[in-house]
Amino acid sequence: MALKGNEVIPADAPTVTASARPTFREIDFSGSSNDSISTADIKFTYCTEFIIMLNSPLSDKEVDSFKEYLLSIGDSLVCVADDELVKVHVHTNHPGLAFEKALTYGALTNMKIDNMKEEHGERISLADERNKAKEQDEAFKKIKLELSSKQKAVPEEPAEKKKYGFVAVAAGEGLTAILNDIGIDSIISGGQTMNPSTDDFLSAIEKVNAENIFVFPNNKNIILSANQAAEICQDKNVIVIPSTSIPQSVSAMIEFDAESEPDENKETMEKVLETVKTGEVTYAVRDTVIDGREIHKGNIMGIDGKGISAVGQNINDTTIQLIKNMVDEDAGLITVYYGADIKDEEALGLKESLEKGFPDLEIDLHNGGQPVYYYIVSVE
Repeated sequence: MALKGNEVIPADAPTVTASARPTFREIDFSGSSNDSISTADIKFTYCTEFIIMLNSPLSDKEVDSFKEYLLSIGDSLVCVADDELVKVHVHTNHPGLAFEKALTYGALTNMKIDNMKEEHGERISLADERNKAKEQDEAFKKIKLELSSKQKAVPEEPAEKKKYGFVAVAAGEGLTAILNDIGIDSIISGGQTMNPSTDDFLSAIEKVNAENIFVFPNNKNIILSANQAAEICQDKNVIVIPSTSIPQSVSAMIEFDAESEPDENKETMEKVLETVKTGEVTYAVRDTVIDGREIHKGNIMGIDGKGISAVGQNINDTTIQLIKNMVDEDAGLITVYYGADIKDEEALGLKESLEKGFPDLEIDLHNGGQPVYYYIVSVE
């Protein structure tokens, strides 16, 4: 309707009161947007824009006088005024004169000056580059068409499905790389603060060309979505291993046997989960009391499968206390994945302390790069 020149008033448009007194002047850019004109043909160099925050409302006479002044030093004027503000757009060779005149009415804000000759030159240069690129593209398409007409199309044969595939949830470049190295085909980005949906699992499963696909949710809050995806998927045998942490999925993958049947592997991997204790080190976002323990915002917390196991001010000290609470007489291996907020030297310092504190246990350190958690640890 607007393009046809008809009046358009939305049903919920506010009524314009008499105090809102906009005044307009037709915009005339004198062909400055035409790339074919010469830069020398631009009469007024500077596109000048600003808003006046009025000291007091202007009368119609004052508005007209201000517009006449601006037209005396430029063209392409747009001036919109109400009782509080005046918005101005003008092409001129003397932006300072426009500002000086405007300051007699009030303070200025949103000042902007653009050199139109410079912009016009850049536009012409860009247009030339585009034309060259278009010519090259057309020439390339022609060559490609000629080559394709000489080649006989050979249909691709679908890749043969492998027996086993693996999908896991992880957050952090280091953890992703570790899981890929041990055989995980598709990684879903997610974790405690970003739980993947059922659709995310289905998309990841679809990418894996395998008959049997094991899925590791690696978080108790994500297991439900993984199970739903397994129920929906019809063309593949999807088996969810209910891992609640990255270390559990790593240990399960180590025990996987490619020669065994799916049910046998499922049983083996689920048993492995029971042997892996996992802990996470993060910080408190607010003051609280849990299990009689007072925790303040910013405190470092060590959390294991039973709840908050250690609280302190120092990250490494709290991590060591968490691990001490997790280690028992059956423990043989401590694995530590350090997060994005931990420097290499800090992680190495923790490993050195653990080697001194647990001389009979093997200490394994990896850069997990995970967010939220300073450390993810496991005891096996």
